[in-house]
Amino acid sequence: MSRRALLLFAAMCVIWGIPYLFIRISVSELPPVVLVFARTAVGALILIPIALARDELRGLFARWLPLVAFAALEIGLPWLMVSTAEQRISSSLAGLLVAAVPLVGMVVAPLFGNRERIGATNLTGLLIGVVGVAAIVGLDFRADDAFALVQMALVVIGYAVAPAILSRFLRGLPSVGVIAAALGLNAIAYLPVAVIQWPHAIPSMAVIGSVAILTLVCTVLGFLLFFALVGEIGPVRATVITYINPAVAAVLGIIALHEKFTIGMAIGFALVLIGSTLSTRQNRVRTSAVASGSAVALDDHHVAARTDA
Repeated sequence: MSRRALLLFAAMCVIWGIPYLFIRISVSELPPVVLVFARTAVGALILIPIALARDELRGLFARWLPLVAFAALEIGLPWLMVSTAEQRISSSLAGLLVAAVPLVGMVVAPLFGNRERIGATNLTGLLIGVVGVAAIVGLDFRADDAFALVQMALVVIGYAVAPAILSRFLRGLPSVGVIAAALGLNAIAYLPVAVIQWPHAIPSMAVIGSVAILTLVCTVLGFLLFFALVGEIGPVRATVITYINPAVAAVLGIIALHEKFTIGMAIGFALVLIGSTLSTRQNRVRTSAVASGSAVALDDHHVAARTDA
């Protein structure tokens, strides 16, 4: 791996590991809908001109239905669910639960035309991963926490299904164009509700700074650097960052927010990583997930990368 590739890889491990911390800070003062609108609107305003300059928006809307589905499942619903859930659970827990995306991806892949046989190793990995998720979650959650966990389950499902839609129905479309259009569609969808819920008071500088980092660093810069990373080392090796991002999220939550981190969470995360590796051994490119929280198709490669949450 070249020095440039190493720097890109290290940057992406951090950039898509930090969103959970800044989401937690942002929702302390902003309604989740406003946060999602701000992220998508600013991201679209930056990426759409880049896509236009590269002529990457041409032909997108001929496939408008899968584009809308991808935009909703990869950005619109997960970002809202994560932001809402983090009003009740820690950023560390949210980040660790997203690590289960490859496990769900293995289950949904056959529904989208993946004919690869699921063997004993894959099933073993799935079972290990499920045990890992149970260990992360624990058994001491109140009712409001349980609702947040349901929201995170929907996030994981969305992040698993979106790459499958991308690979099956949006294959070959320019990556920046797809993401720019998806951000724009979500910004338009959230605008009316964001106007209604717009805060009357100016948020603190900590919240404003968090929103700026989520938008400019985790979304815009994150996507552009990820595309560069794939160009350097290929789509398969690039998806390894998805196994490091949750650990970054957990560490930042503990250090910056003094969040609780149990032995069960540590053991569970390790089991989820082992389970994800085993369950996706034969179709890893198809089912891997990226956050700070998005999936991207690159030319003829079936690659999905978890962006910021």
